[in-house]
Amino acid sequence: MKYRRRLRSRLILSFVLFGTLLSVLFAVAAILLQSWLEDALIARTLADEVDQYISDLRVDPTLVEPFYSRIQGYVTRPGRPDIVPEPFRDLPSGVHSVRTSAAHFKAAVAKEDDFWVFLTYDVSENRELARRLLFGLIATVVFFSLLSLALGVWSAGRIMAPVTSLARRLERFDEASDPATLEQHFPDDEVGQLAAALDDYAARLRELVERDKAFNADVSHELRTPLAVISGATELMLSQPDLSERNRERLLRIARAARQSTDITSALLHLVRAERGTNGDQPAQDAGQIAEQVVDNYRPLISERELELVLEKLDTVSVIAPDSVIAVVFGNLIGNAVRYTASGEVRVQVRRGEVRILDTGPGIPEDELPHVFDRHFRGRQTGGSKGSGLGLSIVRRLCALYGWELDFANRPEGGLAVTVFFFPDRERTSKRTAR
Repeated sequence: MKYRRRLRSRLILSFVLFGTLLSVLFAVAAILLQSWLEDALIARTLADEVDQYISDLRVDPTLVEPFYSRIQGYVTRPGRPDIVPEPFRDLPSGVHSVRTSAAHFKAAVAKEDDFWVFLTYDVSENRELARRLLFGLIATVVFFSLLSLALGVWSAGRIMAPVTSLARRLERFDEASDPATLEQHFPDDEVGQLAAALDDYAARLRELVERDKAFNADVSHELRTPLAVISGATELMLSQPDLSERNRERLLRIARAARQSTDITSALLHLVRAERGTNGDQPAQDAGQIAEQVVDNYRPLISERELELVLEKLDTVSVIAPDSVIAVVFGNLIGNAVRYTASGEVRVQVRRGEVRILDTGPGIPEDELPHVFDRHFRGRQTGGSKGSGLGLSIVRRLCALYGWELDFANRPEGGLAVTVFFFPDRERTSKRTAR
């Protein structure tokens, strides 16, 4: 079906249909015209012959019946048609088509009060010629259909060549390509105008993307300085020996928030630059340790709620990625679970090759699951909570950048299960091997 929808195939199909339809119409018209002319000519000839014979017979009663190689004539008295062949005896006056086991005939009949005249004409040879004409016209239709196909393929190739060339040049575009390079390869026609429009659109799009990247990079970079100042001032204040426990807890929350903000700006920089931020010398990060830090950041937020935040380190998971990126992924997922779970527990499990976040919240309606990663999407279960709807979109982009996979599923006992697969290809290979 995809091939049929291509413009080239549509042009070819149009040529074939047009050529075939035109040939069929011509063939049908030729057959109908030939049949009509033949029947009319024979009928008129027979009728004229009968009329002429009757006129001659009235003048000369001794006149014998006409005889030709393909025409037979019979004259008899009314009620005595013994000399007339059986298929013609009961025919009324007029011209008729008669078919016998041996041949086809046209019969002209004139039944007068004093005598009956029958004139028959063997049209078997005419029928054979008509049959051969039909086969010839069918062969002509097939020939012209194939010719139309050939012309369609050739014409479609000629017509689509500039469009195909434009498509191939577009396929070769990458981030380093100069967007204003298409128009110069095409003449000033419709395709050339399309190429010019694409050049203009590509230039505007690149300018917009570059401006957006520069803005995000500048904002992320500039945020590092005030965050560093906040972190430094917080550490300095925490080092004072006479600090009260209440103030110490507040300063620790500020320090954790500054650390989280620093991780977010670092992760956003990786997204803006489309860099994985990894190299052969970078050590692997302990996902369980980072998960523990994120869980500790959220514990003070649920101290006054009937909610338990549990961390289970069932296996050691080492991931080669910046710790800031891992922290942002865990922070968004755990933060959502804590935000939408009014009571019960949020359990974080660090297992082989993956991290799961299980909650006892309301879950997500099945019809909304495919949209959880859409920007600014907030489902019906969010209630009156505030949020921009960007967190999961950022998480998805980070996971796509590092080749991780995310899975959202409602738990049978209630709540939501979110799983981060750090090595999805390895998991698939191991499952195939196990089978």
